[in-house]
Amino acid sequence: MGTNSLKIFDKVPNYFTNHKVGKPPQNRSIAELLDLGIINLDKPANPTSHEVTAWVKRILGITKAGHGGTLDPAVTGCLPIALGRATRALRILLSAGKVYICIMKSHFPISREELLSILDNFKGKIYQTPPLRSNVKRRLRVRKIYDLKLLDHCDAQLSLLKITCEAGTYIRKLIHDIGLLLGTGAHMQELRRLKTGPFSEETCVTLQDLRDAWYYYKMEGNETFIRKIIQPIEIICQNLPKLFIRDSAVDAICHGAALTLPGVVRVTEGIEPNSLVAILTMKEELVAFGQSTLSTEKILTLSNGICARTNTVFMEKKTYPSMWKTS
Repeated sequence: MGTNSLKIFDKVPNYFTNHKVGKPPQNRSIAELLDLGIINLDKPANPTSHEVTAWVKRILGITKAGHGGTLDPAVTGCLPIALGRATRALRILLSAGKVYICIMKSHFPISREELLSILDNFKGKIYQTPPLRSNVKRRLRVRKIYDLKLLDHCDAQLSLLKITCEAGTYIRKLIHDIGLLLGTGAHMQELRRLKTGPFSEETCVTLQDLRDAWYYYKMEGNETFIRKIIQPIEIICQNLPKLFIRDSAVDAICHGAALTLPGVVRVTEGIEPNSLVAILTMKEELVAFGQSTLSTEKILTLSNGICARTNTVFMEKKTYPSMWKTS
């Protein structure tokens, strides 16, 4: 699945999962993927993100889907769309970092050197008030610009910028503020999102790709193309710290129980108290998200106690047999 980008440590060496229950994410049926999958859609210009999501539902004949981060109608690029129960994971995408490529037009000519000197002022923490037409409360807030590169500058007014930023950054407002500091004024002429969380432009598919793949599946029984488009929800956990648990602990977590240390088989680096963690089976199936109570080091060295409290469950109850007792 490739969901493990962090180093993994064994707490219980040589543990073997029961292959008669559960299944690796890549072995799910198409029906299961429609309820627990994500599509990395290349949003076209003009329709709203909500309209595009509605079209995806219509093509697939499903009733529940949601997008991971609104793009304005004119903006194109990565728009992850979660299907069915996978919509519960959208908060992870909404808070994930973003990468954009933008054409900025200054209202008067400027030199490359002038622009470069100004751009340095917008790296790091910036202050923004959401624009009037935004759907959030208009109050001053801090956002972080991780990187701001000038890729090209031509005819003294058009500039191509690549922006890596924190979620919730308004690029149109950023360009406006750059124009103010330049003294020329500037506006965003075109914008494309290249990346959001683990989803990048390289793996985007178009609505036409989706429609064609669904036709081949429904009319010819060919699953090849639709399987390349609908990715298991576990891809969303790629950069999250993880806890891998025993088969015997799975159903308790599905019922919302806290995860105790005896149920942990493996753990990744990067876990700190109060951090968001993904709880997975040994087959790499996402069971739930939780809030950690211990660090990776403590989880590996202690033998008893709670290590995470469940907050969002994805796996259906009874997927694994119940092996826990209720009082």
